[in-house]
Amino acid sequence: MTFDVTILGCGAATPTTKHNPTAQVVNVHDKLFLVDCGEGTQIQLRKFKIKFQRINHIFISHLHGDHYLGLVGLISSFHLLGRKSELHVYGPADLQTLIDINLKLSDTYLNFPIVFHATNPKEQQILFEDGTLTIESLPLKHRIECTGFLFREKPFPLRVKKDKIKEYKLLPSHIIKLKKGEEAELENGKIISAEEACWPPIKSRAYAYCSDTAYKEDLIERVKEVDLLYHESTFLETELERAKVTFHSTAKQAAAIAQKAQVLELLLGHYSSRYKEEESFKREAEEIFPRVLLADEGLNFQVGEVIEIKD
Repeated sequence: MTFDVTILGCGAATPTTKHNPTAQVVNVHDKLFLVDCGEGTQIQLRKFKIKFQRINHIFISHLHGDHYLGLVGLISSFHLLGRKSELHVYGPADLQTLIDINLKLSDTYLNFPIVFHATNPKEQQILFEDGTLTIESLPLKHRIECTGFLFREKPFPLRVKKDKIKEYKLLPSHIIKLKKGEEAELENGKIISAEEACWPPIKSRAYAYCSDTAYKEDLIERVKEVDLLYHESTFLETELERAKVTFHSTAKQAAAIAQKAQVLELLLGHYSSRYKEEESFKREAEEIFPRVLLADEGLNFQVGEVIEIKD
């Protein structure tokens, strides 16, 4: 079952010829979710051949331009391409005002409804839930109100062994009970336990997206043991004071969160344009946490697949 992240942009603030502003697509079981929408996002969606008409949910972390200025353009393109299905947008309450003003002043009447969901930057909330997935907000510490997002698969059912289905001639009603961990009574009165008839469930996976934020200690419990943690690393440790003033993090601080939260892998991004290369971010983070990945436009990261650590 698919659970991956495609990077559309991973630069900080000013777009450059090397990095676009922040945006990424999270694919969970072939459902596409757009996370942040900096300038040029719709161009990146086309460039990397992502069928953006399949995006029905967009999550905006905060109202700094490099995280949302591509949104109105994307909404406009949805309209021009004849979209009819509703679009759910999650973000700060004032984002709805920004969208409404843009549509009003351009005299645009959309062919589809926008369903807006205001996020609360002070509380962790479930924003989205279906049969297989929950998406929660993560309160962050930035110069303005800002939230991250936690994507978590719901627990999978037990897996009934094929040989047991054949051996006991299990009916669909028996299989349903066994998958829930319950006992099943056969027609001859024999009781079959889930422990006997089932394999353990597939491990459910989790992805945490921590947008612009200063080092935040209480984030550790919120992202505990996730499979993949995206944590901004705008600066290197040599610019620690600048990170404090701007409420951003260094690669070393991101690694400290990953190490204390015991996550499986750390994905760095949101690089300041002052740096000409990103390997120094990886080297700095690896001093604290061993499994470090670097975001770059077009790269796809599988949630739950661990990179090999070289000695």
